[in-house]
Amino acid sequence: MRMIFGLVLLVGLALAGAAVWMVQGYVSQAQVEVAREKATRIKLGELIDVYVVTKTMPYGVPITKDDVKLATFPVKSLAKGAFLTEESLFPGDYKQPRYVLRQMEKLEPILAVKVTEPGADIGLTSRLSKGKRAFAIKVDVASGVSGFVQPSDNVDIYWTGSTQESRSNFTQLIETGVKVVAVDQAANSDRSAGTAMIARTVTVEATPQQVARLAQAQATGSLSLSLVGAGDETIVENVEVDSADLLGIQTTAPVKVERERECTIKTRRGADVVEMPIPCTN
Repeated sequence: MRMIFGLVLLVGLALAGAAVWMVQGYVSQAQVEVAREKATRIKLGELIDVYVVTKTMPYGVPITKDDVKLATFPVKSLAKGAFLTEESLFPGDYKQPRYVLRQMEKLEPILAVKVTEPGADIGLTSRLSKGKRAFAIKVDVASGVSGFVQPSDNVDIYWTGSTQESRSNFTQLIETGVKVVAVDQAANSDRSAGTAMIARTVTVEATPQQVARLAQAQATGSLSLSLVGAGDETIVENVEVDSADLLGIQTTAPVKVERERECTIKTRRGADVVEMPIPCTN
């Protein structure tokens, strides 16, 4: 009887020890998870709910309440202009909708710069920066970079022509880093990558002074565009090339040759006057 009691006691102690070990393991794992979650929260910082689109929204389409939902984002990783409340995104009764100005992908936060104001015109005027004007430049396949220029690209503008002072045509860089706002009648850049569209006009954003320069340049010569790479902030110095520079022709200044001085003496012979050369004394 005592042996049975001792055996049961040993088994009970073993089970109790196993239970304690399992509980300790569970507690340790829970502590690790809590510490990991705490570290993640500290790394992410403050979180906030913002409105995102539930599907891809191309340029020009209206945004409805069925197209958005709330999603949680870290405050420090969120761009300025996000919508936090339904009242700010859909003010009033929302009879005048907002339209998409820049394509947004699924679950992308809605930013104020990517949508119009309620009821605002989605035309070209809404894409111009304050103080800027739109100016259309006539282009063809060559001058329009083979049709690869798209809205929101930056271009350098070159003028080719001649002046009264120049003996031949020359090309000069007249504007750098000018923003393209439209190609023909299209103000959006939602085209397949690598797809070229041969345009007849490219509309750029410019100051009134630049507009005057471009208008004068277009009236007196031809304009060509050069596409600037994305993120390229290189400062371009004055660029000018004429035919002589292109062909490597070196022009020399004319050499002034002085005529040899001649001295003469006039003598009268009857009714005739004869002029005879003599050595010059001074």
